[in-house]
Amino acid sequence: MEPIIQDRHDREDFALPEPEATRRDADVTESVRANRGWWDRNADDYQVEHGTFLGDDRFVWGPEGLDEVEAELLGPPEELKGKDVLEIGAGAAQCSRWLSGRGARPVALDLSHRQLQHALRIGGAIPLVQADAGALPFADASFDLACSAYGALPFVADPVRVLKEVHRVLRPGGRFVFSVTHPIRWAFPDEPGPEGLSVSASYFDRTPYVEQDEKGRAVYVEHHRTVGDRVRDVVAAGFRLVDLVEPEWPAWNTSEWGGWSPLRGNLIPGTAIFVCVRD
Repeated sequence: MEPIIQDRHDREDFALPEPEATRRDADVTESVRANRGWWDRNADDYQVEHGTFLGDDRFVWGPEGLDEVEAELLGPPEELKGKDVLEIGAGAAQCSRWLSGRGARPVALDLSHRQLQHALRIGGAIPLVQADAGALPFADASFDLACSAYGALPFVADPVRVLKEVHRVLRPGGRFVFSVTHPIRWAFPDEPGPEGLSVSASYFDRTPYVEQDEKGRAVYVEHHRTVGDRVRDVVAAGFRLVDLVEPEWPAWNTSEWGGWSPLRGNLIPGTAIFVCVRD
């Protein structure tokens, strides 16, 4: 039986025809090109739709609303002061702005030029860098900490390459914390209601999710890794995994965000947060 393909994004791409959703291979080059274009086209809508939830200077790890203020996955707030921090897949740099408010020295990196324009719109003295997470334009041992809230890693074809780059730019003892869609979600339709609670595809099918245009060119790509894959990727890059956080859905959060909702969040995990250390 073929897996059920769902369009993970309910939106209009200006005058472009609606892309076809499929599962097929997509290499590093195609994934980077497609996702840079998608985020440049959709950054405005994304910030309008989610800007209130994300805030201008709030550090949220995922749709559940787990806040770094309470989670302290990067360490106690008093220990952030003076730390050099790299945010990967920063979007409008909301997390970097929060870090700056705690006395850290963040750098916000994103693949999308349009997302970084929103960072400029919001403001703040945060250095902004447009670059591919798989080729970080920084010297070895440049940062004390690195973080990524749903940035880069769900979209890259070679996650070990990205993790090795992060490992390279961190100083010994540095911590990298990143959140991604919980891998179990790939077995379920991306729907917030009851239809999103029945398994429709194999959890073990690593074939990327691709939206492509009428000529078969990818315009959006997501890559699936199982929990075991993610752990092995972290270790292969030289990190030590010290925690794996699966945020529970809080009672206060009544919002829906794509396939995330109170109904699903109370039954299955939606986000996985990996806490890694460079020994």
